[in-house]
Amino acid sequence: MHFTSIIGLAIPLALAEKLVIPAVEKAVSLQLAEFSDYYADATNETLHSQAAHDARSIEERQTSTYWYETIAHQGISAFNADPTTYKVYRNVKDYGAKGDGTTDDTIAIQSAIGDQDRCAPGACASSSTTNAIVYFPAGTYVVSSSIISYYATHLVGNPNSLPILKATANFNGFGVIDGAQYQAGGALPYGATNIFWRQIKNFVIDITAIPASTAGTGIHWPTSQATSLQNIIFKMSSNAGTQHQGLFIEDGSGGFMNDLIFYGGKYGAVFGNQQFTVRNLTFYNAVTAVSQIWNWGWTFQGISVNNCTVGLDMATRADDGKETVGSATFFDGSFTNTQIAFNISRSSTSLPVTGGSLAIENVVLNNVGTAVSYGPTASTLLAGTTGSSTITSWVSGQVYHPNGPNKVASTQTPFTRPASLLSGTKFYQRSKPSYADLASSSFVSVRAGGAKGDGKTDDTAALQSILTSAAAAGKVVYFDAGTYIVTSTLLIPVKSKIVGEAYPVIMSSGTFFADVNNPKPVVKVGNAGDSGVVEWSDMMVSAKGAQPGAILIQWNLASTSGSPSGMWDVHTRIGGTAGSNLSYADCPATPSSTTVNNNCRAGNIAMHITSSASNLYMENVWLWTADHDIDDAKLSQITIYAGRGLLVESTVGNIWMVGTSVEHHVRYQYLFRNTQNIYAGQIQTETPYFQPNPSARSPYPLNTTSDPSFDVSCPVATSAPNCAEAWGLVVKASKNVLVYGAGLYSFYSNYSTSCSATGADTLCQQGMVLYDAAATTNFRMYGLNTVGAYGMIYKDTVRMATYSYNVNVYPSSIISFDNAV
Repeated sequence: MHFTSIIGLAIPLALAEKLVIPAVEKAVSLQLAEFSDYYADATNETLHSQAAHDARSIEERQTSTYWYETIAHQGISAFNADPTTYKVYRNVKDYGAKGDGTTDDTIAIQSAIGDQDRCAPGACASSSTTNAIVYFPAGTYVVSSSIISYYATHLVGNPNSLPILKATANFNGFGVIDGAQYQAGGALPYGATNIFWRQIKNFVIDITAIPASTAGTGIHWPTSQATSLQNIIFKMSSNAGTQHQGLFIEDGSGGFMNDLIFYGGKYGAVFGNQQFTVRNLTFYNAVTAVSQIWNWGWTFQGISVNNCTVGLDMATRADDGKETVGSATFFDGSFTNTQIAFNISRSSTSLPVTGGSLAIENVVLNNVGTAVSYGPTASTLLAGTTGSSTITSWVSGQVYHPNGPNKVASTQTPFTRPASLLSGTKFYQRSKPSYADLASSSFVSVRAGGAKGDGKTDDTAALQSILTSAAAAGKVVYFDAGTYIVTSTLLIPVKSKIVGEAYPVIMSSGTFFADVNNPKPVVKVGNAGDSGVVEWSDMMVSAKGAQPGAILIQWNLASTSGSPSGMWDVHTRIGGTAGSNLSYADCPATPSSTTVNNNCRAGNIAMHITSSASNLYMENVWLWTADHDIDDAKLSQITIYAGRGLLVESTVGNIWMVGTSVEHHVRYQYLFRNTQNIYAGQIQTETPYFQPNPSARSPYPLNTTSDPSFDVSCPVATSAPNCAEAWGLVVKASKNVLVYGAGLYSFYSNYSTSCSATGADTLCQQGMVLYDAAATTNFRMYGLNTVGAYGMIYKDTVRMATYSYNVNVYPSSIISFDNAV
């Protein structure tokens, strides 16, 4: 979706620098002398040695070969203008790159990215037909100017021997990799809230040759959903006065990144984006590890900061004195030999009232001068330690328990974590598998096995045969790029391992999925009663035309907490693309009409985790019903009716949701029912833009078993028109539902944004979060941010939190909520 131009959130580079640099330098200069002993030679030597060890652990493997480099490349873009000649896979060495550490490879790499009329920045708004993987074999690739990434581009290196992108001393550009090159006049090329479906993984970004006094950036990454950075090392100067920064994000609606290591720099990372989940980031010897220049909500999981002056700096008030950072949730991390762990500018008189909110939980301090510093006066809010200690839970913001608001800046009781969700004292986490230790002979290509992926042929039988035989033989199923039509349910058997190339699509089609009263799964993972493990990564499930009875993903498989199943970068996408028959030509937005186009009902449930399922790890999963046409030059709005988002009914539970989002479904986005032991980190939702025209009662009939009934909360005769609108999060008869960050948004009412504008008299909808009082226990949230909803939280029909008491930088924010009576 795109709303930056509507609500004015774009942060140009000049403003970002204005916001962050004075605040950081003031905090550093006030306290630097006081903690000079942290920079003793012995400490530096120890940390540099540790840094070198960590780098070797990532870069050095037993073998340098990688299956993806040697496998046959047969992927296609089914709806490209010329699918028979368009190349999805591009090896930079095929375009003349040497990777020898001396040759300037900039032009060759750029040729590999831009070949064949792809969606270039400034020339194309977005595209679903020009996806590409640009592969880098092992080597050192010298670059003298920015590598400009295009839309839907995956830049992938060899994980067994990370390719090095090394900037020259006279490097010219903003970022060794520039994910959205600024255009004339300072505008971003795509609109950062619409940059989807791209990855960068398995690289070393080295800018140490750029003089320390010169600004240098590793990656420029304004971005949105279904994007990721993974397994990347950033090397910068740690000399006094360094101006280097590893990662710079100033706009977007993200997003996810994990397994990043930063060495040196004035800033390891500069972050500005609506919401984001970052996991397993490690910083060494930076002046400031993370500079948060603005956000609505941000989730930091498992962050390690070592030998830095400031860890997380949120003290970024604007010239008018108002906070620019909304909120952050930081947990399961550590700070070692660091002067200031957290630097904030929030106080009891902050404006807006909840701006700059912070939640900290289970964070270890080793030799830290100040745990939480109040930046404007360099005073201490929470003391550090010369030894080792743990912050069990500390919050600054407004708390509901369950009533409020209560203004706090103090310790509180941490969330009660079920042991089944933990590894040690931390939440279980697991990175997307690369299968780097396997040979290409361990993989089975679906196109080699007879599937076409051309967006026309019925591939159901071919895919089922390949999946069944591969699971039995212990092979990994490799989905070549393409669009695979299925006309009945596709079963993913127990023991399956599946990996896709450039987000191949499984697309439902036909009458099998047409009965709205008898929904059937498009992809079914296991049958009820099955137990074992499935791993699934880098794919999409979609629908072609009217599919009101389609459950896009049904997960039935029971796994164990010691060996969970996993989904990484697996997304649902309903409409808005070429070949979907659900584009602007088929389903245009109709704000002036109340007629429901039944040809645009596509998707009964995006994903259903059934009662028999258990122990599922989900990371960077986006369940999206399209709000606009990706391939339309104007990104024209469309109206697609998809019934429900993510329904979780697992009785055993143990579900991990790391960086997931669910958008534009009619009745709800997330619903947890009769389940338990749920971890959810920075969930994100949007209400359909067309509501209340029609309302959430239509066009899908009520499922009396699981749907929340709007007839109870919103009686037709007495309720406002905006009452019966999709819930962002519903919790029914469940326990141990723990949310570590949530951005739940309602921007539109019948395609008008006046309801979400600052100071609006009538908001877009009445309520956003709903839970039942009698049967739900240990439901807790950190960092709840809502937009356009009058009631932030409802207990049954009782409003527990109202937006106007919790105004933040744009949303309304509660830093901590629990449902205790």
